[in-house]
Amino acid sequence: MNKNIILIGFMGVGKGTIARALVKQSDYFAIDTDDLIQSLENKKVKEIFDTYGEPYFRDLEKKCALWCEKNVVKSIISTGGGFYKQPNIKEIGTVIYLKSTFENIIQGLKDAPNSAKKFKKRPLLNDLVEAEKLYNQRVKEYETIADITVDVSDFNEEKAVNNILKAIK
Repeated sequence: MNKNIILIGFMGVGKGTIARALVKQSDYFAIDTDDLIQSLENKKVKEIFDTYGEPYFRDLEKKCALWCEKNVVKSIISTGGGFYKQPNIKEIGTVIYLKSTFENIIQGLKDAPNSAKKFKKRPLLNDLVEAEKLYNQRVKEYETIADITVDVSDFNEEKAVNNILKAIK
């Protein structure tokens, strides 16, 4: 197991949470593409969207994907919701789609202790009608690009981690 593991899925599905849990049960590192982009720009994702727009952010994701391909090994990479579109994603590692319903994702964000912060940092969730349209469009694409799909609808972190570890061995 020397290859990277890339977690994809809709925003708020728990990619970062699952990545941190996986690290505790493996000898992998965890990195987050949105964190890398924020570090590069010295701005929060929301600020990047507000200041420069989504196309600019997608260009930063491309830069991040190229960097990951060349420089990252034996890591669990949690990604932003649109990162799956990077053409070199399969060269970076094994792609795992964390699958959940739109309703479960939104409910999970609403139930979180820091709910307002979780919504605020995801500019594409400002309009839930548009966000659901985006979700419906992306689901098929996530399923197509994924090497492995893991259902996380039940919010059972331990079960999700065990299923991922089993799938990658």
